[in-house]
Amino acid sequence: MKIIIAGLKMGRGGNRDKISAIAESLIRSGALKFGEFILRSGITSPYYIDLAWLLSSPEDFRRVASIVAGEIRKIILERNISKLATIELKGALMLPYIASVLHMPCIIVRKESKAYGLVGRIDGGEVVRGERYIFFDDVITDGRSKIEGIKPIEEMGGIVDTIVVVVDREQGGSEYLTKMGYRVKPITTISEVVNKLLEKNSIQRELAERIIRYTREAKANREIT
Repeated sequence: MKIIIAGLKMGRGGNRDKISAIAESLIRSGALKFGEFILRSGITSPYYIDLAWLLSSPEDFRRVASIVAGEIRKIILERNISKLATIELKGALMLPYIASVLHMPCIIVRKESKAYGLVGRIDGGEVVRGERYIFFDDVITDGRSKIEGIKPIEEMGGIVDTIVVVVDREQGGSEYLTKMGYRVKPITTISEVVNKLLEKNSIQRELAERIIRYTREAKANREIT
């Protein structure tokens, strides 16, 4: 009998295939790690996702990037998108490849302004007032780091139409950004990834349940505060 931990969202076959492909690539490349990790917010997490590890596994890099490109293509076809954007570092490792596949221009937002050469926080081009952007990043936790990347674009007159992330950690970030008026499109969630790994016996049940429990508690604490 197949047991599914609460939190898995069942969709059409294609969606399940995407989740399975991402889950397999994350675990095989080492991009999904288990242990005790201190996040940028200061909280401790039983897992960590580092998409930079996909660089050491070309097949998995192409697999995940192709899925992201497919999802972004759907948005481009539906909406009037001018450019793609991300913030250094993790998103910037993948977005140029995705942009080349889609034949779309992209820019990288620096975390700090460059003080020499071509100064400023925008690399790869310029922001023109009225341009509409898809903003891409690897994961979303509380959503605050996305604002750091979006703000310079908006200050120059750009419009962030949609925020796309590979994995939603389900810790309130999507809800936070949605309340601020942004359109957020996670390709998958950590619950979906964990359940898919559990189905394939790629993760121990005890660890899977620990991650799901952590996700619920972190989200509940965010709602309280």
